[in-house]
Amino acid sequence: MPKKKLIVPRFNSEAEDAKWHERNRPALERAAERRILEGSTLTFREAAARARTRPVTLRLAATDIDMARAIAAQKGIGYQTYVKMLLHEALRREAGNH
Repeated sequence: MPKKKLIVPRFNSEAEDAKWHERNRPALERAAERRILEGSTLTFREAAARARTRPVTLRLAATDIDMARAIAAQKGIGYQTYVKMLLHEALRREAGNH
């Protein structure tokens, strides 16, 4: 019996992307194991890593978002990626202080 292929759709936003990956986590993990993922710009390792993430909604001050967008643009990355990097660094720093 041929194995069913998992086709990853194109997403209009990172939130939509994260929601789809969260909903399809088990299938993504199986696809990564069987190496049958098609249509994704992600590698199997990236798809499996993304399946382990959770979408989060935060309310942030508009000025903070504007500043993050400006700094991220200077660095040539997306502002959400930049905010995630800042959070990761702060959490790692705080964990080391305890």
